[in-house]
Amino acid sequence: MRSELFGENLEAGTGDRFALQNPRLLRIGLDGDVMARQGSMVAYQGELDFAYQGSGGVGRFLKKTLTGEGVPLMKVSGRGDLFLADDANEIHLITLEGDSVTVNGRNVLAFDPALTWDIKRVEGASMMSGGVFNTVFTGTGQVAITAHGTPVVLTVDAPTFADMQAAVAWSSSLATSVRRTAGAGALIGRGSGEAFQLAFSGTGFVVVQASEGRVVPRHSH
Repeated sequence: MRSELFGENLEAGTGDRFALQNPRLLRIGLDGDVMARQGSMVAYQGELDFAYQGSGGVGRFLKKTLTGEGVPLMKVSGRGDLFLADDANEIHLITLEGDSVTVNGRNVLAFDPALTWDIKRVEGASMMSGGVFNTVFTGTGQVAITAHGTPVVLTVDAPTFADMQAAVAWSSSLATSVRRTAGAGALIGRGSGEAFQLAFSGTGFVVVQASEGRVVPRHSH
């Protein structure tokens, strides 16, 4: 059998624990545990077990009071290869070396369980502004994040603002707040009326995706 499919699309062999098969598919070589977003598994090889929300020790990781912005996780254990994807979004790896990074909850794909993490609320945010809960990772290990479209990394050395849905990740050392722009939503964002932006100050970086996120089609009825 012959096909160009069997050329560059073959499984890539690598000794790295987290490795990109292509820009939209992640392979994790497991000999132990990893935390991953629920529903992100597209394939696996070997003997792997999946513990979903509410089972085993995973429940302690989930903050059920945070609706919409929490990280719905599954704990994957065993030996083998785990393949993850998220609606064909681009995947990027961040390696922490005793430092910290903050990630928008909807952009978390997988991470090493050795990392310390918590869900925090952006100062000054209300439930009306949306996208106000983010995940802070600290320690040594890797985090896989997703982005809708190819992102840009902005250097923050002056006041910086990003759409609430477009900010993917940023330096945890940055001070964050929510800026409200009344009456400008139809001009600078997708919505109408009031617009909200994340405001960053200090020194660090902000990863911004090339989209405000996927649009959910309206029902015709």
